[in-house]
Amino acid sequence: MGTKKNFVIDTNVILHDYNCLKNFQENDIHLPLVVLEELDKFKKGNEQINFNAREFVRELDLLTSDELFSQGVSLGEGMGRLFVVPGNVDAPKVHESFPVKKPDHLILAAVEYLAAKYPKTPAILVTKDVNLRMKARSIGITSEDYITDKVSNVDIFEKSNEIFENVDPALIDRIYSSKEGIDLSEFDFKDVIHPNECFVLKSDRNSVLARYNPFTHSICRVTKGRNYGIEPRNAEQSFAFEILNDPNVKLVALTGKAGTGKTLLALAAALGKLTDYKQILLARPVVALSNKDIGFLPGDAQEKVAPYMQPLFDNLNVIKRQFAANSTEVKRIEDMQKSEQLVIEALAFIRGRSLSEMYCIIDEAQNLTPNEIKTIITRAGEGTKMVFTGDIQQIDQPYLDSQSNGLVYMIDRMKDQNIFAHVNLVKGERSQLSELASNLL
Repeated sequence: MGTKKNFVIDTNVILHDYNCLKNFQENDIHLPLVVLEELDKFKKGNEQINFNAREFVRELDLLTSDELFSQGVSLGEGMGRLFVVPGNVDAPKVHESFPVKKPDHLILAAVEYLAAKYPKTPAILVTKDVNLRMKARSIGITSEDYITDKVSNVDIFEKSNEIFENVDPALIDRIYSSKEGIDLSEFDFKDVIHPNECFVLKSDRNSVLARYNPFTHSICRVTKGRNYGIEPRNAEQSFAFEILNDPNVKLVALTGKAGTGKTLLALAAALGKLTDYKQILLARPVVALSNKDIGFLPGDAQEKVAPYMQPLFDNLNVIKRQFAANSTEVKRIEDMQKSEQLVIEALAFIRGRSLSEMYCIIDEAQNLTPNEIKTIITRAGEGTKMVFTGDIQQIDQPYLDSQSNGLVYMIDRMKDQNIFAHVNLVKGERSQLSELASNLL
């Protein structure tokens, strides 16, 4: 137990994680009145942040009493108290440096007021807004990011699969000749391998693409199979197909920059496994660029999100183009779309549905918060496989970064589970131009 602190929480922390009140241990939490007013604006709508705003307000309602403004309300056993800071408080430094009355400045004022009122207790602003943290520092106010769900090591997203050199060539021969593979205990890297990890084994005369299968506790060969007309173009794409095709692996993460084939591989694998699932669902969050709301676009809900969904249809068309226009494969895809066996839609439309016997592909998952990813995974019913794809360098959500987005968080938490697998795709397969742009721009 260190010194008790007073934490002032910004609106964006609540919209990021509506359970945030539970994460401050024995410290007190102060909500500026302006934060409650801001939350009010977010309550309507069916995006995840609207859901978070409603959930938080519901939680708050259970705690509310007249004491919120005076002695605060207890947050529970071993936890601090919750207070609401009124709108007009004395904060000379803030008023002098930032005279305009806007929410950010009112939140800063609340921190300054608490620091003066309780000089022995550190007052700290918690916000996911970098600019607000800079403003706070400029007038000597302590501020920090909300890091409960930040992942410390993101190096795994830089590198491709492991390559183990100097393996005994006889072992590699045995992997080729054995269908079941070879027990993990025969390899000296057995302690560093995660379940379903894929890698290359090399000796001075041969090499093999391999995977550690936790269900059989063996190292087995990965073959370069094709799925619904799509053929892997490199080792890592073969690895992706290996885990996308395994029904025992219920949760898959495919990461990689634009042009590495993440969505295309996942969709081709789903189409190749049609008989095992009732429905294929391909969805992505709608994140309006530079945080512009999509409300001003013309048309109904489906028409508004159509431009955001176009890349998913483009992937489907790539698969269709592998076959003749009048082939049974193309006809089958079109029939599936008509009968809603293959559904492409915005992620917001699937909230509240139970997803059973489905092959779900969630694209652009780096734009989801840890809480949103959890909400989606907990929807998975029996016989469902979930695939999350994303590029952690391309985040369009203003309050997420490469360490705090849901995709990275999920991979970090799930990496030792037998039903989870992660493949990082490094090689771009779109074009030389696309590869150059990804690396240089």
